[in-house]
Amino acid sequence: MTMLRIDNLHAEVGGTPILKGLSLEIGAGEIHAVMGPNGAGKSTLAYVLGGREGYEVTQGSVSYEEDDLLAMAPHERAAAGLFLGFQYPVEIPGVSNLHFLRAALNAQRDARGEEALSGGAFLKLAREVAASLKMDAEMLKRAVNVGFSGGEKKRNEMVQLGIIDPKLAILDETDSGLDIDALRTIGEGINAILRKPDKGVLLITHYQRLLEVVEPDYVHVLSDGRIVKTGGPDLAVRLENEGYGAIEEAA
Repeated sequence: MTMLRIDNLHAEVGGTPILKGLSLEIGAGEIHAVMGPNGAGKSTLAYVLGGREGYEVTQGSVSYEEDDLLAMAPHERAAAGLFLGFQYPVEIPGVSNLHFLRAALNAQRDARGEEALSGGAFLKLAREVAASLKMDAEMLKRAVNVGFSGGEKKRNEMVQLGIIDPKLAILDETDSGLDIDALRTIGEGINAILRKPDKGVLLITHYQRLLEVVEPDYVHVLSDGRIVKTGGPDLAVRLENEGYGAIEEAA
């Protein structure tokens, strides 16, 4: 079953075209990695799918489980099961992780007609997810990402991912700023949370080393706003060894 279908997507920021005819399909149970040089449009793709302001779609369509994703507000996309992981997670002073995540989870449950989790049930879930990602449960009491290192912010975002448990995760350079051990933990967390037959993943990355842990089904090369080559995990190895030049020239 196709979860996400992007057809001839064009988008611009401040009047500057960034995406120039991008097409991609993600099926249930599939992990797709998107790689490409700086400025190719990788983060723009993530932001357009998440519904960030300032990113204008000028042509094309995006359907999510047969619904028009572009017609949905950001909170509606989240309630429908879409999760956007940021390259640079934001800090929210004065709001604890626990309060933030419980409010987010229960808002989504309410939108789906499900009962809210009690404080005790939520705390049990949050501690279990944090332990699985090797994050100290005490960090859940701290303000969202305030005073966190780059690696701690990414680990905290994986905890958010595990608690929200989305259908479709769009992860924008989750491996950015991670050391070797943290990268493996994050990769294993992605596998544990998202490698399931009813979920899909769009994993944006610069580095093949994360894909050694996650092992995507497909690897796409994004260049100048469109996908110019698709292959398997071996394509990421080739890019690591040879760079993007030859593929961009051929495209």
